[in-house]
Amino acid sequence: MTKAKTSRKVIITCAVTGSVHTPTMSPYLPVTPDQIASEAIAAAEAGASILHLHARNPEDGRPSADPALFMQFLPRIKQACDAVINISTGGSSLMALEDRLAASLRAEPEMCSLNMGSMNFALFPALDRPMEWKHEWEPQLLEATRNSIFKNTFADMEFILTRLGQGCGTRFEFECYDVGHLYSLAHFRDRGLVSGHLFIQFVFGILGGIGADPENLTHMKRIADKLFGDDYSFSVLAAGRHQMPMITMAAAMGGNVRVGLEDSLYNGRGTLAVSNADQVQRIRKVLDALSLEVATPSEARALLGLKGGDNVAF
Repeated sequence: MTKAKTSRKVIITCAVTGSVHTPTMSPYLPVTPDQIASEAIAAAEAGASILHLHARNPEDGRPSADPALFMQFLPRIKQACDAVINISTGGSSLMALEDRLAASLRAEPEMCSLNMGSMNFALFPALDRPMEWKHEWEPQLLEATRNSIFKNTFADMEFILTRLGQGCGTRFEFECYDVGHLYSLAHFRDRGLVSGHLFIQFVFGILGGIGADPENLTHMKRIADKLFGDDYSFSVLAAGRHQMPMITMAAAMGGNVRVGLEDSLYNGRGTLAVSNADQVQRIRKVLDALSLEVATPSEARALLGLKGGDNVAF
């Protein structure tokens, strides 16, 4: 008996470096523009159709919002592969909004991330693991999250949706760290600031957001179904050791997946991932075992209604 072939394809996003992990935590964390570009290109070659990008100070690995650093790797990535470039507007939870947006407003990319609410974004538990820190800023940054708020007010979100979305034709990966963030997204859709097919990233396992439990994934999807019907696609990212179990569950439930060293430094229990491509290849094996195909960049663009890589400012 011939098995029917499903037409659904899974979008793999790769978050290459982020702002959560620090250089001491892994020697494989890309820091310099050359490293970020090389890692992003290799991840695309391994099957990632969306590349989620942050920048870092090449001298010490500190998260950076400097557009000049972004412009050292964005054109190189675009020239080398066809993947969708997705620039973070979250930056770091300790950055001001104008800094977080500087690179996106300069580059006018096809896609940006957009955090859908203010929240505690606690990284300080990482201090419980004994480490010989390479840089003084690393424990200081982690400790600062004990007494800070990741600010994403309704005014902030309105500005991003208007300036980047309507002004630059950029579409968004809506990062929802809890159920209330879905209702905030529905509010903006009802007001007409958000339209078209939505791409919603369910985020699990950040202290201050929803926990990385299977019940929470089914609940987030149930509420998104209620609010958005068939007019959205969801993806899942999960922090640390929760990454592979949660994204495997997401794929089986009809969702898309996100991997990368921003979310987890590991490629299996106790084994550091030596590259972002390692994680892309690992989830591809899982998707193959589930009889699911991987979306190409052009297929991701068509599904999400993106403007195309020729219509960006880099």
